[in-house]
Amino acid sequence: MRIEIRGDQVLLDGYVNAVARESRVLPSPNGRFKEQIVPKTFERALQRAENVDLLFNHDRNRNLGSIKQGNLELFEDTIGLRAIATVTDEDIIQKAKNGALKGWSFGFIANKDRWEDGENGIQKRYIEDLDLLEVSILDKTPAYIATSIEARGEETLITEQRNEEFKASIEDLTKLEDKKEERELDYSLYEKEIELLKLKGGKF
Repeated sequence: MRIEIRGDQVLLDGYVNAVARESRVLPSPNGRFKEQIVPKTFERALQRAENVDLLFNHDRNRNLGSIKQGNLELFEDTIGLRAIATVTDEDIIQKAKNGALKGWSFGFIANKDRWEDGENGIQKRYIEDLDLLEVSILDKTPAYIATSIEARGEETLITEQRNEEFKASIEDLTKLEDKKEERELDYSLYEKEIELLKLKGGKF
């Protein structure tokens, strides 16, 4: 992912998720599993979406823009979901200058998935259809490890690594009501780990 400081704004350009890439092993009430997003799933979701928000750390109170506002562009290519965003938030600009931005995450509703038996009792989950709600810029360790960060003078550049180094992980975090039906809202494994720490009285 590339980050460029341009006066009173910062340009962010990188991959939010790589499709057809298996995640790390994830926990669930039904046992451990690995997960991946099927190619073209993001493309179909974006065709249906009226809007997708740009947030900071999944915080609805830190809305940095959206597709409708014109400062966020999202599309799926042969690698995965790519985001190009221009942000004018002073705090985000300062974090970019300090090299504090770590990567991307996203929130979505899984509409259709497919499960298969895997090795060592670890199932495989394939997300075939989803509604994309938001993408988030993180200053925490991202669940989707795809980038390294290098600071260069007035500009901070995030150099995209080779595609095979991209690892993704998604974990169901909470539920919401949509058309009077509850469906799972998937967030990053990192966010789920924080929730588990809170329940156990741990620190993070």
